[in-house]
Amino acid sequence: MKNQNQVFTPKVFGPSIQGLVTVLYYILFFAIGLTFGIIITFHSKNFSFNLQLTQFSLSTSSFSPAPPLSFWSSLASHSSVNTTLESRIGLQEYLKPPKLMHDMNDDELLWRASMAPYRKEFPGAKPTPKIAFMFLIKNNVSFAPLWEKFFKGSEGLYSIYVHSDPSYNQSESESSLFRGRRIPSKVVEWGNANMIEAERRLLANALLDFSNKRFVLLSESCIPLYNFSTLYSYLMNSSQNFVEAYDLNHPVGRGRYSQDMYPVIKLADWRKGSQWFQIDRLLAIQVISDTTYITMFQKHCKGLCYSDEHYLPTLVSTKYWRRNSNRTLTWVNWSRGGPHPSRYSDTDATEEFLQKMRTEKQCKYNGNITNICYMFARKFSPSALDRLLTLAPTVMHIKT
Repeated sequence: MKNQNQVFTPKVFGPSIQGLVTVLYYILFFAIGLTFGIIITFHSKNFSFNLQLTQFSLSTSSFSPAPPLSFWSSLASHSSVNTTLESRIGLQEYLKPPKLMHDMNDDELLWRASMAPYRKEFPGAKPTPKIAFMFLIKNNVSFAPLWEKFFKGSEGLYSIYVHSDPSYNQSESESSLFRGRRIPSKVVEWGNANMIEAERRLLANALLDFSNKRFVLLSESCIPLYNFSTLYSYLMNSSQNFVEAYDLNHPVGRGRYSQDMYPVIKLADWRKGSQWFQIDRLLAIQVISDTTYITMFQKHCKGLCYSDEHYLPTLVSTKYWRRNSNRTLTWVNWSRGGPHPSRYSDTDATEEFLQKMRTEKQCKYNGNITNICYMFARKFSPSALDRLLTLAPTVMHIKT
């Protein structure tokens, strides 16, 4: 029996009330911490801003007054324009060729130059077709004054590319059309495979300009036989390429073939011809995209093989013969024999001799017989320059 004198003392809070108090306690603690954090952050930012403002005020007061409001407005406008231009590259910007003295190696250059659009329709106004004149030389262009007369008045219809020995460091005059037209070049040795590598390097650089539609390879000893307008019409209206290629059963023809090229290149496919070509854009892309034939020539065409006389004739006649004329537009005389063609000096530069080069032969042009077969001639010595400049207006119809 319980003690009747025991006093009953009720609990102030039940279990549910205690849980509620605990929750309220945590909420209050969190609110206090959040408030404290906000106050600390605000004071920190305010201190940093005041510090920067003080430093800016000190620097401007010590050196120069603050820029006017128009300056900031102009800067904002300029920044907006730059942002817009950088975010969108239009077609015209894309079509612009890079600078001639780029930093691409040969593999990178050939890969980029091999790009070609599959769509035939050009969006918008088509760029004016140009002829790429590619000079493969040792030092300088011997007949630069004559070529400059040749190009005069035809701006926008041609491009110039020069591949010279890397050691050559003399620059042309400020007024020369050849100034700044040199491409990244490598050493070229006569009869070596690096000769055709240089040709492909010239083609690749010229292909970077989408407006170049025809490609002409020239040497320092080449001269024009006709004026620019005649050449432009001749090339742009032609349905064929001009790569000389013929089968010569002779020690300097088939005799240069290496059995190590078989079966990639067969003896029956082996061709000889002039290295001085005139081709269109489609064939130019095919040439610089080739990795099979060029490898065979680099490995097996050495010594007396002379790659420059066989690589392009063999490649074109084997794979692209349907659109080839099998002739070159560059006149040259091999009748004297030997490893080099005849060279001509100032005494040889006569009106009769030049007219003979221009009209002595008949050939086919777009299926029709013509006596206009050569547009260029070689090999001339620098001593012939003055005589050629004198004859240019009457014979080649080049205004001087």
